[in-house]
Amino acid sequence: MIRVVVVDDHQIFVDGVKALIEGFEDIEIVGEANDGIELIDCLSKAEANVILMDINMPIMDGIEATKLVLEKYPELKVLMLTMHDSKEYIEKLLKAGAHGYILKNTGKEELYEAINAVVKGDNYYSAAVTKSIMESMQKKKAVTKKLHNVELTSREKDVLELIAQEFTTNEIAEKLFISHHTVESHRKNLISKLQVRGVSGLVKYAIQSGLVD
Repeated sequence: MIRVVVVDDHQIFVDGVKALIEGFEDIEIVGEANDGIELIDCLSKAEANVILMDINMPIMDGIEATKLVLEKYPELKVLMLTMHDSKEYIEKLLKAGAHGYILKNTGKEELYEAINAVVKGDNYYSAAVTKSIMESMQKKKAVTKKLHNVELTSREKDVLELIAQEFTTNEIAEKLFISHHTVESHRKNLISKLQVRGVSGLVKYAIQSGLVD
């Protein structure tokens, strides 16, 4: 029997998911929570296999709750059940360790399939989420390809890395033993070379290209 805990701050949605799962002979609801803090308390009392987790919740959201739960209970499977399909949320939850990601408009059959998949050790993503992940990967590949076509000097890479780490112009100058004006010159050259808009573009480029985490 697969034991599930449903986590969502909207009780009407929790009740709806419970009603769906009651129709599955091999899955049972062993607990419910309205935020991450309640989930931790629930898990101390109920033995579960799978967490059905929402993202936006008060006190502790689904991203932080996923990190905390998997640190404390690494054997658990976390399946995100949310209305958000943005690349930002998906990437954050994948980094947090979520095992699956499906949307709240999913059907009963897909919910059943997703729960069984993560219990077996597989990852499960709905079609819309898979498309978003693929688009994100393709974009990163394009950025990486672009980076390979742009030759940066070792000094430019040093400056770019420090900019991405939020060091000021004066701090960069001190670290690299160069003048304030030289740092500004490198910054302008990088913006021109990489064809980005200002410092925020440089930071984004440095992250996407792997210069910084």
